[in-house]
Amino acid sequence: MATLAPEPAPLQVPRYNRNRRGGLAIWWQEIDRPLLALALILMAIGAVAVAAASPASARRLSTSAHKLSQLHFFALHLRWQFLGLLAMFWASSLAKDSARRFGILLAGGMLVALMLVPIMGSEVNGARRWLNLGISLQPSEFLKPGFPILLAWILSWRARDPQIPVIGLCFALMGLIGALLMMQPDFGSTMLFGGTFFVMVLLAGIPLKRIGMFIGVGVLGIVLMYFTYDNGRNRIDAFLGGGAAYDQVDLAQRTLLNGGWLGSGFWMGTRKMALPEAHTDYIFSVIGEEFGLIACAVIVLVYLAMVTRVLLRLVREEDLFTVLAGTGFAAQFGGQAFINILVNLKLFPSKGMTLPLISYGGSSTVAVCLSIGLLIAITRRNPFIRRERFSLTDIGEIA
Repeated sequence: MATLAPEPAPLQVPRYNRNRRGGLAIWWQEIDRPLLALALILMAIGAVAVAAASPASARRLSTSAHKLSQLHFFALHLRWQFLGLLAMFWASSLAKDSARRFGILLAGGMLVALMLVPIMGSEVNGARRWLNLGISLQPSEFLKPGFPILLAWILSWRARDPQIPVIGLCFALMGLIGALLMMQPDFGSTMLFGGTFFVMVLLAGIPLKRIGMFIGVGVLGIVLMYFTYDNGRNRIDAFLGGGAAYDQVDLAQRTLLNGGWLGSGFWMGTRKMALPEAHTDYIFSVIGEEFGLIACAVIVLVYLAMVTRVLLRLVREEDLFTVLAGTGFAAQFGGQAFINILVNLKLFPSKGMTLPLISYGGSSTVAVCLSIGLLIAITRRNPFIRRERFSLTDIGEIA
């Protein structure tokens, strides 16, 4: 009797691949896709802007023994952007609890690193801000992704037990960070962290008496800085006194306005060649000269759209930690962007602060991308859960 041939075994799809595809689908459904798109748009603008500014910085930093190619900083920037994208997408894939734990550990580690900077840090241009660990690491930059998460975690304790002195703990934390930063010295980062701290504790319901105390401490700190930090005093004096024709801020403003509304064209700028730090602190001025004031206005609108998008997404958020951390990230990111822009417009004293996601940078590029990734992670939301639509009339009730 003839025997039947055995049926072929069904094709087995590896469980790992199915789980990975399912995880990617869930991630894509839950993340804030418009926020991610805006961040990628700014990074694309940054790549073009660094390519425009690279010749100016390469020429200024070249020596007779070693001449840098015109696209030297552009090539390096693409590498840092690649690392930043990896950090952003990895962080955005974390669950909210994992992102919170990672942010707390990162902030704790960077606080320890900040304590080591005065002891074993390397000095550049009179400031000791970097640790040389095989690669140059700036702890203050990597403290930025963890700071809003750590502060929000401490402030959220109040929801569990109102008797915990969370405001006092937060003031002590901010005082420690401010002292460590001013030992470098880094007054710009101190102001940025202080502004983020103020926004978050104000949102958490700080009493009016303590608001006045915080403002008083801030004013006292600025006065002390003015009389003890020569570089900061010189920058404030130059800003208040109008500066000279060859001050950095004055050169930045002249470069910014040189292109008019439509710009002189890519690689056609001339004033950028005399601009120090054209690829970092003053890249906004290079954009203005080569691509015009309209391009600058578009960039400002993109930053405003990012901050607004974050705040609108937090309006209906029920978790106190998420609201505080998300607002802290928005304040920190928006604050850094607009301080840099105001400096380039000669409306604020020079602070040595990069334009996030656009300026060239190693630690700063990766750290900002990591911040965006953690922000996306903590604001992940199941799209199938029905929520009430946001209305402007609800603002009073939320406040």
